[in-house]
Amino acid sequence: MIQNDTIIALATPLGVGAIAVIRLSGEKSIEIVDRFFQSVKNKKSLINQQSHTLHLGHIVNNHVIVDEVLVSVFKNPQSYTGENVVEISCHGSTFIQQEILQLFLANGCRMADNGEFTMRAFLNGKMDLSQAEAVADVIASNSAASHQMAIQQMRGGITNELKDLRGQLLDFAALIELELDFSGEDVEFADRTKFRELVAKITSVLKRLIDSFAFGNAMKNGIPVAIIGEPNVGKSTLLNTLLNEEKAIVSDIAGTTRDAIEDEISINGVLFRFIDTAGIRETIDVVESIGIKKAYEKAENAQLIIFLIDASKFIYSKEDFLEEIKIIKNRFPNKRLLVIANKIDNLSCHDSSILQSEIDNVILLSAKNKTGIDDLKQELTSLVNIGALSNNETIVTNSRHFEALNNALLAINSVQEGIDLEISTDLFAIDIRECLRHLGAITGDYDVDKDILGHIFSNFCIGK
Repeated sequence: MIQNDTIIALATPLGVGAIAVIRLSGEKSIEIVDRFFQSVKNKKSLINQQSHTLHLGHIVNNHVIVDEVLVSVFKNPQSYTGENVVEISCHGSTFIQQEILQLFLANGCRMADNGEFTMRAFLNGKMDLSQAEAVADVIASNSAASHQMAIQQMRGGITNELKDLRGQLLDFAALIELELDFSGEDVEFADRTKFRELVAKITSVLKRLIDSFAFGNAMKNGIPVAIIGEPNVGKSTLLNTLLNEEKAIVSDIAGTTRDAIEDEISINGVLFRFIDTAGIRETIDVVESIGIKKAYEKAENAQLIIFLIDASKFIYSKEDFLEEIKIIKNRFPNKRLLVIANKIDNLSCHDSSILQSEIDNVILLSAKNKTGIDDLKQELTSLVNIGALSNNETIVTNSRHFEALNNALLAINSVQEGIDLEISTDLFAIDIRECLRHLGAITGDYDVDKDILGHIFSNFCIGK
């Protein structure tokens, strides 16, 4: 990516629409557009206009009007990229879009690479690296929760968490390095008591951020919920009811579902990924056995497990059902388990009361008649720890940040160990620098490998 040239790209999705936006960035972007822009009034030049202004006119090529457009002018450094930026709002015809793009490509522009606009914003100091990555997360957000986390990150969430601590660690690092310069005189410039306090504080913050990743990653990509139970208890019917579509085949024949079926739905702003699995039972059918094995695997990887039972059979086989629930709880001791009694339309009020008294926190519903579905949705969202979102806490969702935080924690633990063992200053000074390097890699304050930058911004769309 060459920063001294002018780039251009379509900033809106490909295809026909009411309008399309074409974006240019670079020192000569305003000059290039001005050569082909004719203002509706006063024949004004874009070059002489103030930043953050709109101008109605025509794009004209060889005295032929290409389109009537609205041109937005942003002058450096007060623009998204920190360079001169022009955005052309034209009619959404694909022909018009291509005509304008080809016109400027032939007159001093080149097509932008994926994410190059945002990369230039980072390189020009308009945002740090973690904020740049959050731009892609905002665009890709598909639920209220993932959107809120991305916005919080784009506003500098993790940067604000680490900025002050990293600054203090830098100050101590400088004092430690100064001690090394006077190593022969046996002096200490860094207060060891305050340094211990800082190391403990950094350790606490890093652990909290690392622990938030499991939740943040699930909220970003959808919380996996495995629906398990015996054949014909209504697992596929429940999936179809939750999704409000016929996603899974429903049949009275036991063992219809042989493979896992997955789909996503947003409930109260939280994205859930439901997984309908094969019915669990003893079988000699080879294919069905594979499906049952996969059902257990899906449950093992899920964050929540719905164990579905047939309410109409519970009264007659109460002890067997209670034993099955106990087995499932013992098999997945670290999973959140939600027991649901389906087919309550076949139960009397008296039998329903007995069932509720026997199973703690059981949810009664009829997937077929959509009775109790709202209660299930409410319970699902209550099981998810969304308090951190409400409190606007920093939640890590980026795997690169997660890796850097883990490496920083290892380094700071080595610093703590060095202090405790009173080892030579020059040895744990290396660990301090290592911790600073990993913290700086998150925001881009430290030298970041060009390959890493290329990988990050290659995941962006071209116009961003």
